[in-house]
Amino acid sequence: MNAHPSFPRSGAVPLARVVPPAGPLGTLALLRTVVRNPIEAWPREVFHEPLLPTTFLGRASLFVMDPALVRAVLVDQADGFEKSEAFRRSLSPALGDAILTADGARWRWQRRAAAPIFRNERIRGFLPAMVGAAERMRDRLAALPASAEVDLSAELMRTTFDIIVETMLSGHGRIDVARVAKGVTDYLESTSWVFALTLAGAPAWMPYPGRRRAETAKHYLRDELARLVAEGRRDGTEGRSDLLSLLLTARDPETGRAMDDTDVADNLLTFVTAGHETTALALTWALYILALHPETEAAVAEEVRTVVGDGAPTADDVDALTYTRQVIQEAMRLYPPAPVVVRAALDDLDLGGHRILKGTPITIPIYAIHRHARLWNEPDRFDPARFAPEAAKARDRYSYLPFGAGPRICIGLSFAMMEAVAILAVLVRDLRFRLRPGFVPTLKQRITLRPAEGMPMRVGRR
Repeated sequence: MNAHPSFPRSGAVPLARVVPPAGPLGTLALLRTVVRNPIEAWPREVFHEPLLPTTFLGRASLFVMDPALVRAVLVDQADGFEKSEAFRRSLSPALGDAILTADGARWRWQRRAAAPIFRNERIRGFLPAMVGAAERMRDRLAALPASAEVDLSAELMRTTFDIIVETMLSGHGRIDVARVAKGVTDYLESTSWVFALTLAGAPAWMPYPGRRRAETAKHYLRDELARLVAEGRRDGTEGRSDLLSLLLTARDPETGRAMDDTDVADNLLTFVTAGHETTALALTWALYILALHPETEAAVAEEVRTVVGDGAPTADDVDALTYTRQVIQEAMRLYPPAPVVVRAALDDLDLGGHRILKGTPITIPIYAIHRHARLWNEPDRFDPARFAPEAAKARDRYSYLPFGAGPRICIGLSFAMMEAVAILAVLVRDLRFRLRPGFVPTLKQRITLRPAEGMPMRVGRR
């Protein structure tokens, strides 16, 4: 429906963005910036150069923005790179050695075992739970007084967590949703310290502000997921289709290997953490943009009314909401929930004619690639037409990476997109969203890209 003449081309309303440093930062300033907000430490050149060699505390590193070289790292030469030490030290204590954090053969067999769980026909069966959670959020917001302000980011986190619980854990009664959500936030808040200390060469035991809170969160999350796995093993999986049951019965199609309880708990916690956080953030940023572009918000509402009517969206309806999907895709271009991929070279190798030494960190700054002056026309402007079929087809595949790329592309991509389109459709059809006057969010990287102060909005019926 994107070609419908009533769907406007969005204007050039200024949007919040990261402001890179004007010049090189000294060592202490760089460390302080990485601790506060790592994305603010990226050099200005990453927004207009194809490749940028840099050093950090005397250690060589490389930023890669050219799509052909991105493809080389993530696809053509993927076996020559591994997850970076900073990434592993940030996430492995909580997520273990699961799909997101594992490398090599251990990653491959887990990916093969879990892949059937995310087949399209199975994901489509999860849609009623997604729509139900969106409708509950819509009703909560619609019941607020007209003058009430709500943190839309927190509301969306609650909604996507409800969906994770319903689709992955078979209902709310078996988990303390609020405490798990707080545990995830507490743990992620510490990751910038871990990242900075790793870059500085500090040992893993080094104390830092917030470490005790992060450790408490980690132990709670791991213990809680281990309990759920033990209960799932005890209760049996016959006739159940939630993710926990599917992981318990998953087998590597090549070897027949099954996941043990630790494998299941690690992967379940990975999906619980990544699965609700990233979709909620994609929707938070989409609704922020729509609040600044009311004509686009109205176009989304028009499309939903035309395709869905007044009822609940079906899977076929979600597939047909092309303009709504384009809005989400453009929001994820401007504000990718996962704004960076970091790898390390396993051995000395050649990358597009550049010699890379073993251990060299390779940063693929997705946020910068999505706003790169050589890859996008007016890169800071919101325009869903960028994702009309012909425009998308003409663009290099590796200039747009909200879910990564290659063999390690996000396994939950289809789940996340169906969820995001369904939630946005339910909310925008029935509600209007207005940002607090004068509010400009600060972009904060804590593995994911969050609005530092939340997203304060007023909501009214349409």
